[in-house]
Amino acid sequence: MKIRRSERLIDMTQFLLSHPRKLVPLTLFAERYGSAKSSISEDLVIIKKTFEDRGIGTLETVPGAAGGVKYISIADNADVLDFVQTLCNRIAEPDRLLPGGYLYLSDLLGEPVTLSQIGKILATKFNKQKIDAIMTVATKGIPIAQAVAEHLNVPFVIVRRDSKVTEGSTVSINYVSGSSKRIEKMELSKRSLPEGSNVVIVDDFMKAGGTINGMKNLLEEFNAKLVGIGVLVESEYAEERLVDDYVSLVKIKNVDVKEKQIEVVEGNYFNYPNQ
Repeated sequence: MKIRRSERLIDMTQFLLSHPRKLVPLTLFAERYGSAKSSISEDLVIIKKTFEDRGIGTLETVPGAAGGVKYISIADNADVLDFVQTLCNRIAEPDRLLPGGYLYLSDLLGEPVTLSQIGKILATKFNKQKIDAIMTVATKGIPIAQAVAEHLNVPFVIVRRDSKVTEGSTVSINYVSGSSKRIEKMELSKRSLPEGSNVVIVDDFMKAGGTINGMKNLLEEFNAKLVGIGVLVESEYAEERLVDDYVSLVKIKNVDVKEKQIEVVEGNYFNYPNQ
């Protein structure tokens, strides 16, 4: 039975949104809806324009017999600005302060809509690159890595500080924690990351960058290439950072525990070029 165009447009849109960066042959849609490729092409023009007008992303067309169409998730700069400003205001709430000057962020990382937006925004900076995996360290970075991986349609891998029986054999390294200057250990399952992979590292919080620098060193053990680094929150750090090439959404300028005041500003997102 032939599907009406309105139904076809809805279903095509949903399919593309669910398969970012996946090359979809036009024959798949033509057979799926019992329609001519010319009709499918006209539909895709409408969807592409709508995506771009609404700041959802864009469609890339690959010509030739082995070609097709690919949805690229892109965060609109105006939407990013609104989101980051809201994020700054929320993180600046005094009741987020924990003993020792730490900040409570678990509620933000537990909100599916917020998390998805964080993933889309960070993914936008790297969606022109060939990426095979997203890497993070347990535990707070896991939901962010999953969100970024979803928008880039790649797996994510989890670096741990202690071994798990279910991980099988692992590769481990020692690294220096940037803020505490202590020697720490991190490890990654040998099966989780194919040798020579192109990897984006993400994390929830960065101060001196010791943990991220450790993950960079761990990538070398897999002969993997670092494509980029993305963090949700970076903190003002008086000394020299161990990591200098990264993109951040927000920045903690100052924390006054006594007065319960948190100064939060935009990160370097808008100054960081798309890769």
